[in-house]
Amino acid sequence: MATDEQHCPEAAAGAPVKVLVIDDSQTIRRSAETLLRSAGYAVVTAADGYAALACVVEEAPDLIFIDIMMPRLDGFQACALIKAHPRHAATPVVMLSSKDGLFDRARGRLAGADDYLTKPFTRDELLGAVRALSAGPR
Repeated sequence: MATDEQHCPEAAAGAPVKVLVIDDSQTIRRSAETLLRSAGYAVVTAADGYAALACVVEEAPDLIFIDIMMPRLDGFQACALIKAHPRHAATPVVMLSSKDGLFDRARGRLAGADDYLTKPFTRDELLGAVRALSAGPR
C-alpha cells in the first residue's frame, strides 16, 4: 500500500512546530491534521508504525501523536524505538487510544510516552497536548 502519507509530504512552510500524526485510521489522521493545521501547526502523517519511523528520521517532528493499536508495528513498539534513538529521545510522544485503562497508560509510560489521549479526542484536548508539550502557537 504505497500512499503519499508513507513518503512524508512536505510540512507547511514557516510553521514553527511540526507535528507527526500516526494512526491506521484515515479518519483520525485527517481529523487531527485539520484541527492542527487550522491552529497553525505543520503536520505530517503516517498510516503505520514502520512509515512513522521513516517520517521521524526524514521530518524530525517537534511532537508525535501515535495510535496504540496498529498493524505490523504497534504504537508502544514504535514509541520505544523513537525514544531509544538519541536524536529523537527528547521528542514528545502522545499515545492515542480508544482505551482509557490504567494498564495501557502505564504501558505507554514504560515505552517512553509523555502523554496519553483517549479517542475520540476534542479539539481542545488535542491542541492542549500540543501546547503543553511544545513552544508552538498559542
